[in-house]
Amino acid sequence: MRILMIIDGLPGGGAEKVVLTLSESIHKMGHHVTLYSLDETCAYTLPEGVEYRVITAPSRAPWRKLTELSRRASKLDEVLRQDEAQHGKYDLVISNLHKTDRIVARSNAIDPARLWFCIHGVLSSTYLGHRKGLNYWLKKRKMAGIYQHRNITAVSQAVLDDMVDVMDVHPAKTAVINNPFDLNTLRTRANEPCDLASSEYLINVARIHPQKRQDRLLEAFAQSGLASRAKLVLLGTGTEERIAAAKQLAQTLNIADRVLFLGFQSNPFPYIKHAHLMVMSSDSEGFGNVIVESLMLGTPVISTRCPGGPEEILVKAGMPEMLTEIDAGALASKMVEVYDQLPAINEQALSHYDVTAISRQYVELASR
Repeated sequence: MRILMIIDGLPGGGAEKVVLTLSESIHKMGHHVTLYSLDETCAYTLPEGVEYRVITAPSRAPWRKLTELSRRASKLDEVLRQDEAQHGKYDLVISNLHKTDRIVARSNAIDPARLWFCIHGVLSSTYLGHRKGLNYWLKKRKMAGIYQHRNITAVSQAVLDDMVDVMDVHPAKTAVINNPFDLNTLRTRANEPCDLASSEYLINVARIHPQKRQDRLLEAFAQSGLASRAKLVLLGTGTEERIAAAKQLAQTLNIADRVLFLGFQSNPFPYIKHAHLMVMSSDSEGFGNVIVESLMLGTPVISTRCPGGPEEILVKAGMPEMLTEIDAGALASKMVEVYDQLPAINEQALSHYDVTAISRQYVELASR
């Protein structure tokens, strides 16, 4: 079977990592996998055996912003037609992330019956949370138009419910397929040296972004009083302005000497493995990859009960008590409550996320 993955670049994000993991796993199952990246950015090592192509359509025209989507879609169609003329039609095409979807939706070369849009996040929260009135309505209508009567797969039930109930999208077909994890690879990478192995610390692995609410986490850490016992490690990149603002908040809260900003790490797993506790403070999470990864490495997780995957993951793992209200005070109280009595992790419940089982679910989309 020939399978095409499309994504708008490969910076250091969770959805991008999922696409690479799936591509590698599906290739190992014996299928031909091609990955089209619509941007040159790539922060990851590409999997062996997966064909990788960068497709860009640069322009210096003063009106380039107005023509960006149609121009990039035309370039995608040009490359795809040449590809399929040489090697045969793709049996399954999966578009990943909203910016990619905006381009792919304009394609004239992809058969809609073979195309699935994979939704990785709670779109209403990510794109509409700050909008009101007519601005909200117009943006929602524009976004929903991309997905109307299309095949949609979502990384969690909450993400699919958001598309249907909040975004008012009426899909042609739907599927919920959780994100994949390779436990053996995860543990092998986690066994690499860690410069914090002998330290006591809490960890947050997420890009420094308003949606991830590191400000809430810093406030909770300060309120908890745990700074006298442990450090807080933040793993994730962000704009200079957002990182500077987070560091300034740590100064204001008098915890700057207890917070480590370690930026993007190509291998975050040793840091996760040796942490006492993972704390997620987001306003929304499409799935919550680091929650599963942390539990698989034996590190318990506290998370806000935000829209998206965290609640599904922690309830499925038998740890609903590790969810808190979306509030710094509630997060601080939970951190104090469980710090000295961490719950046991049900490893059997995590087998649901095995990469091979998840990859089969994606391959089966071709026959739906």
